[in-house]
Amino acid sequence: MSMETTAWTQMYSVMNAQQERRPFARATLRRIAAFARPHRRRITQFVLLSVLTAVLAVATPILAGHVVDAIVSGADSSLVVRYALLIAVIAVAEAALGILSRWLSATLGEGLILDLRTAVFDHVQRMPVAFFTRTRTGALVSRLNNDVIGAQRAFSNTLSGVVANVVTLLLTLGVMLALSWQITLLALVLLPVFVLPARRMGTRMARLQREAAHHNAAMGTRMTERFSAPGATLIKLFGRPGDESAEFAERASRVRDIGVRTAMAQSAFITALTLVSALALALVYGLGGYFALEGSLEAGAVVSLALLLTRLYAPLTALAGARVEVMSALVSFERVFEVLDLEPLIAEKPDAGRVPEGPVAVEFDDVRFGYPAADKVSLASLEEVASLDGRGGAEVLHGLSFRAEPGQTVALVGSSGAGKSTIAQLLPRLYDADAGTVRVGGVDVRDLSADSLRDTIGMVTQDGHLFHESVRANLLLARPGADEDDLWEVLRRARLDDLVRSLPDGLDTVVGERGYRLSGGERQRMTIARLLLARQRVVILDEATAHLDNTSEAAVQEALAEALSERTAVVIAHRLSTVRSADQILVVEDGRIVERGTHEELLLTGGRYAELYRTQFLTGDDVEVAA
Repeated sequence: MSMETTAWTQMYSVMNAQQERRPFARATLRRIAAFARPHRRRITQFVLLSVLTAVLAVATPILAGHVVDAIVSGADSSLVVRYALLIAVIAVAEAALGILSRWLSATLGEGLILDLRTAVFDHVQRMPVAFFTRTRTGALVSRLNNDVIGAQRAFSNTLSGVVANVVTLLLTLGVMLALSWQITLLALVLLPVFVLPARRMGTRMARLQREAAHHNAAMGTRMTERFSAPGATLIKLFGRPGDESAEFAERASRVRDIGVRTAMAQSAFITALTLVSALALALVYGLGGYFALEGSLEAGAVVSLALLLTRLYAPLTALAGARVEVMSALVSFERVFEVLDLEPLIAEKPDAGRVPEGPVAVEFDDVRFGYPAADKVSLASLEEVASLDGRGGAEVLHGLSFRAEPGQTVALVGSSGAGKSTIAQLLPRLYDADAGTVRVGGVDVRDLSADSLRDTIGMVTQDGHLFHESVRANLLLARPGADEDDLWEVLRRARLDDLVRSLPDGLDTVVGERGYRLSGGERQRMTIARLLLARQRVVILDEATAHLDNTSEAAVQEALAEALSERTAVVIAHRLSTVRSADQILVVEDGRIVERGTHEELLLTGGRYAELYRTQFLTGDDVEVAA
């Protein structure tokens, strides 16, 4: 490796390393060793291969010196040919070992990435909903991408680099001292001129790199928000395109300026180091030539020293920046472990059972609940704040008790923020009650497996979320083994079969981000079709007809009638017309059930339900009630 190449490599490493100074944490090193243990065989092979490659790298300059000595001494030409053939064999061996080393490096690095990413992904899937409501998605994705790759470099780059450079340095220094200790010491005097600029310039480049990354991230965030369907609509309605363009152009121009400064600094740096390398070679040839003419040094030794000089500076320069690379890898590992150390609030018992077969009853028995504080479910680094909000834990549900018999529909009504959606989230165990018991089929949900709860309880929310995938993929999320006849059957029951047949690719038509290529009512019916396909025995409808016009609501209500048939249901509704036929209506206010009964019974009592009814009638919000 030439000095110029070494300079570029060293500067790149310093630029891209995370410039954090922290002590080595033994616990972190032990955990890294635990992740590396399954790969220990390949790591050993990798290290041994790096040592062998370093030995061969030093052998070539020595043989080149022997070739020169043989020529100068007038030795037999066959000796020169043998030396040349040996150099060629070593070159071929180095090339082969380089390919093998790269294969081991890639296998080791990608294997570690697979292990880390799988561990983080599986762990994040076990986190409660509260974790996702607080965490920035981009920060979480960064842990799965940037930090995992940064940790991988510790094995694929740093480990091999340190081992190979230490071996190369010791061998090179030993050979050079044996050839000429005077020239070797003078060459080492020039080392600071080579290393210090690399570190200082690398640090400066790192600052420029971080500044450019900051502006690029800001532009990326701005584009992501503005280019989404809701964001683009908002800008067209209320935004100022000229101001938006000016803001974007200002950041883009800063990135341009940083790019120019970086390019010029790199050019000046590499030119200076190339000059230093030329001066070092001039020193070797000048002083070595003088010693050779004086008879105190062989001509071949001068050539060997010149070739070994690059093998000396290269590992020294790389090792000078090894600490930064190691610390960067440790930071990446710690950021990954930080996520893995965040304990999920909801844990499945080892002996968790299944919901009993047959019709299922739902019961809340003196349930109390408060949303957890941020420090229980999140990380400041994932929320991108200086410190987590310590508030939380205040009770929002106060001793709720009710029961929905198998096949019955229980409706929850009340003011916004009264706790209705919170009640619905406790049933599928998106959160756990702080006190009291939530039962499904007579069994505490904390004693049931997550798979059993998913197979038993289905939920339709008011946003009707769909993935940016095909109609088929969005439906099969509920039951991956369903065939095409099953899909068309649930689409028919959800009043969507005609719509899907009219789409360009039918079931394979992509619905767009969050399903925005469909109308609000169509999205809701798609989620209902997914619910029908899952064939769950308990259904939760959380404002499933909210924000729909009368025509869309009528279509959704028809689909809901199919979904609720012969199922135990908990329905949350703002429009009282959608719950008039419920077997039991619960009026929830401030986390308490203040009234319960049928539609007619609650109207006769003249309480809160009757007040809500009159309000909707007088304001005309509920056409069906007004009729």
